[in-house]
Amino acid sequence: MTGLVRRIGRAGAHAFDEEDHAALAWQPRRVTASPRRAARSLIILGIRGVPATHGGFETFADRLARHLRGRGWDVTVYCQGSPTGRREEDLWEGVRRIHIPVRARGPWGTVEFDMRAAQDALKRPGTILTLGYNTGFLSAYLRLRGRVNLVNMDGLEWKRAKYRAITRALLWVNERLAAYSGNMLIADHPAIAAHLATRVSPVKTTVIPYGSDRLLDMSAAPLAGFGVEPGGFFTLIARPEPENSVLEIVRAFSRRRRGLKLLVLGAYDPAIPYHAAVLDAAGPDVVMPGAVYDRRIVDALRVHSIAYLHGHQVGGTNPSLVEALGAGNAIIAHDNRFNRWVAGRAALYFASEEQIFDHLNRLVSCEALRAELRAAAVTRWRAAFTWDKVLSGYEELIEAWSRRRSDARDARDQRGLFGDTIFAEQPAYG
Repeated sequence: MTGLVRRIGRAGAHAFDEEDHAALAWQPRRVTASPRRAARSLIILGIRGVPATHGGFETFADRLARHLRGRGWDVTVYCQGSPTGRREEDLWEGVRRIHIPVRARGPWGTVEFDMRAAQDALKRPGTILTLGYNTGFLSAYLRLRGRVNLVNMDGLEWKRAKYRAITRALLWVNERLAAYSGNMLIADHPAIAAHLATRVSPVKTTVIPYGSDRLLDMSAAPLAGFGVEPGGFFTLIARPEPENSVLEIVRAFSRRRRGLKLLVLGAYDPAIPYHAAVLDAAGPDVVMPGAVYDRRIVDALRVHSIAYLHGHQVGGTNPSLVEALGAGNAIIAHDNRFNRWVAGRAALYFASEEQIFDHLNRLVSCEALRAELRAAAVTRWRAAFTWDKVLSGYEELIEAWSRRRSDARDARDQRGLFGDTIFAEQPAYG
């Protein structure tokens, strides 16, 4: 891991594409038992809860919590909302869940939940893993209270066009607070690590991407509900926002009848101008069934589609793109440094509506090209995005910090010192 941190530090000044894969090869070591085991206790903050119902962070937390519990860890996950209106604790898959009631609604309800969860977490022992920096001021609070807090820094949320100026400003401030106060920063993409190197020392950041399953032999039965057949449709799975290029993709697809469908998953409200524009642009071969959260259905749609269209322009390692690799999809993706590092040679890249149109025509007419892209997708997935690699990388990092804290506490106690001022300096993980 130390070698990886050093490579990230050296590479931070340039852009990343598929040629950087070898230079940034991420290969976590297997965690082995030490003669003197560290306290193996983890607290997860920053998500709505487990089991995952939607969202990449929830899916990741679901997988990590069960993985660590199976390896003997004590894992606590804070969950937003309580059916009784009181703080409640229960067990799910051996994982302790603490349900925190909130009064506020919408984004303010999330802020209230994060604040109450952070305060409650101070009463429990363990290393803290915070997913996201939207309430980065709480990372500073936890640091001042002497807690070890590892922060997954998500993407460049403050750059997203969907947010108003005041929201983007608050996200920018919270990103800095989380970067400065977290003991270790986790980036899911080398470009995010390079960005964080403009905030803090590169040795304070490590890269661990998102993971996905390898999807094989999925039943085609769920397709009937959408009026599509295996190999007769493309998929587009994204929030309906301008930065996800949904309108450009729908327009390009609707320019020609091909006897194929474009299945667009997501909730579209005609009262929202951008949503209305997408709906108006959709031709007769565009199918818009709404948001679909059933994992079995989404996986079947991925496996049986001709290709996946990915228009995300901002962010790090996007879960939907990683899942497309695991499904062995041919991919048409927006041309940016984030998507190029993730998909590599498994995608055709576009920067305009005209290029989307041309790529669709090429894929429809050339079976050999589709096969080439599918093989490249599986190869890229195996190289970097298996859950085994991702979860092992997180376990290695969390255990190292847990052991470091335990060793520091033992040394302090032997000196007869008390208090909780460990990690006044930001150490490099190694």
